[in-house]
Amino acid sequence: MNAALRTQRALQLWALVGLLSFGFLPWYFLQQGSLWSALPGIWAGPETASAWTQASLHQRPWLWTGWVGLLVCAAGLMVPALAHAKRQGGVLICGALIGLFGLVLSGFAVGATGWSFEFLEASWGALPQGQFGMGWGAAGVLLPLVVLLGAGLARRGYCKGDVFVSAAVVVCVVLLSLFVVYPVCRSLVAGFYSEEGALGLGPLWDRIGTPRIWGLGCLHAQRQCGVAWNTLGLALSTAVGTTLMGTLIALWAERSGTRLAKPLNALALMPIITPPFVVGLGLILLFGRSGVVNQALEWAFGIPPTRWFYGVFGIWLAQMFAFTPIAFMIMRGVVQGVSPSLEEASQTLRATRMQTFWTITLPLLKPGLANAFLVGFIESMADFGNPIILGGQFAVLSTEIFFAIVGAAIDPGMAAALALVLTAFALAVFVLQRQVLSGAQFTTVSGKGDAGVPMHLPPTVLLFCRSIAGPWLAFTLVVYLFAFAGGFVQTWGRDYTFTLNHFKTAFDVQWGQFGWVWAGTAWNSLFNTLTLSAMAAPVCAALGLLIAWLLARTEFRGKNAFEFAALLTFAIPGTVLGVSYILAFNVPPVELTGTGLVIVLCFVFRNLPVGVRAGTAAFKQIDRSLDEASVMLRASTLTTLRRVVLPLLKPALVAALVYSFVRSMTTVSAVIFLVTAKYELATTYIIGRVGNGDYGVALAYCTVLMLLMASATSLIQRWVGRRELGRREMKA
Repeated sequence: MNAALRTQRALQLWALVGLLSFGFLPWYFLQQGSLWSALPGIWAGPETASAWTQASLHQRPWLWTGWVGLLVCAAGLMVPALAHAKRQGGVLICGALIGLFGLVLSGFAVGATGWSFEFLEASWGALPQGQFGMGWGAAGVLLPLVVLLGAGLARRGYCKGDVFVSAAVVVCVVLLSLFVVYPVCRSLVAGFYSEEGALGLGPLWDRIGTPRIWGLGCLHAQRQCGVAWNTLGLALSTAVGTTLMGTLIALWAERSGTRLAKPLNALALMPIITPPFVVGLGLILLFGRSGVVNQALEWAFGIPPTRWFYGVFGIWLAQMFAFTPIAFMIMRGVVQGVSPSLEEASQTLRATRMQTFWTITLPLLKPGLANAFLVGFIESMADFGNPIILGGQFAVLSTEIFFAIVGAAIDPGMAAALALVLTAFALAVFVLQRQVLSGAQFTTVSGKGDAGVPMHLPPTVLLFCRSIAGPWLAFTLVVYLFAFAGGFVQTWGRDYTFTLNHFKTAFDVQWGQFGWVWAGTAWNSLFNTLTLSAMAAPVCAALGLLIAWLLARTEFRGKNAFEFAALLTFAIPGTVLGVSYILAFNVPPVELTGTGLVIVLCFVFRNLPVGVRAGTAAFKQIDRSLDEASVMLRASTLTTLRRVVLPLLKPALVAALVYSFVRSMTTVSAVIFLVTAKYELATTYIIGRVGNGDYGVALAYCTVLMLLMASATSLIQRWVGRRELGRREMKA
């Protein structure tokens, strides 16, 4: 069987899957109950029935458009593809568009109680009933229609006629549009609507054009500035500080001739394997009202304890501790990638080590500095845990958005307006970073060997790095040790008796009448977090590597827009994405709020840029000739991807899996709005305990998470190994 015939058979199978889903799967999504429990009702009630039954018996005729579209596609697949490729492509495109437009437009036009728009009801009259959010049956019909649309475009010459590439592009575009672009646009547009439903700039200005948002009272009085300036100033300060500190640590580790790589790498993993607010809790134990420092001052000098640490300084210091190791990881890879041969050439031309550092080494760090700054800026703006714990009277946009959603006066419009401001700041820095790096080349690692020895830092630079980074690293260890110790004492600041009661409260296990009972209050959140993260990680890694392959190895129209959409969630703070999912998926046609599935989707698309970037970096190291050799031997694109490319991507695949899993376990800003009593997560449980003043249980839980994530990360890192560039090691 040749490749063309296999492709034809595969497309026919897709059409058959769509037709079977239309007739034998429940069309609407069931909030209560599983797919298996709903199958007996596919011929019965209006909630569990299949699309065929819904259209035939329950007065939902708009669903027939999906059936018609699939039949047109099935008819087109009866046409011989080799002799009439363009004709078959035209029929497939026509059928797929009939089905997709019919189902998507009806999904938005018909809501839970009838028409979603008044002009439709005035034109067509009232509907006897509305519809719920789309479910398994809809997914089983829409996915084949999307694949067949991609196949039709390939038959018409798109993506050089490669059906797999074209279908993959169309599927990825639809997924990114549905779960990234649509919710973000939906949430941002909501800020322009008034409470009466009127659209315009007036409602947006009424919400954000206030001194509460843009006030500058801190410049001329003893008052605070608006939350927008608070957020921007804090983000800029954190980005500058973390970039500087991360660079100093990276230079010290890689260019000092000391053996600090392993301990610094272990320190760099700490913010990844812990929730972002753990550092804040450790700082509270040091500088809080009952902290060690305040108690020491009261004992030595009689100074009464105050809340001086809560506010902008406390948040900034916590974010510096939390995000500096991330900047270090970025800069460490960039420092490792600087070619020693360029530095040796400079010194051969009689330049001093200081001149070489300023004219060769430092300019080549420019892309890393820009990336580290961007990451620090966005992480600071998206951070919710540290501001909610240490903010005091200092308000930032992430906490204001949270209180607009769950506060006493629930105002989704205000949350959307504040999210628009937050997104504007993030995208502005993202675009500025791209402009700074555009038009310059920083390639220093090629396919040729480079046996040069990296240049040692000039003595002055090394002394500066040690004097700044050394005390900082020591202080970081102290903070983490205090955070670790806080779960083992009775009451911090009052009773330092060693105890395991906090661990027992969270993770108690008892023997009951019917066996073991998970009696601890934290088990439910831990099991939920593990399950949902394990579900999201493989999907995130697979989709990210597929998108990376499309960007690195294929050419198609709209590639730049496709890449921007794939990396959009990297530039959008997690708080905005969480608000977007609440507003977009709370009503039909996609009604997922309150379910575990919406949390999994948030995990997947929030961490998707990590898989894309990991895959892109890996593809740059794989010569295209391997792909081309497979194609010349008449292997299909799918076979080449599965048997040639994928085995070479194992390190990138494992890295994407680890990162997406760990980040899903420890994220808070993106999911703080999505959790429910049934689907409580570890980070929200800890935030709740901190809000109640129960720091012991919160820190005990953090300790368990740290040990769990450290074990998982170290095991998988052994499988991944380290990058080898064929260079000689710098001797101490």
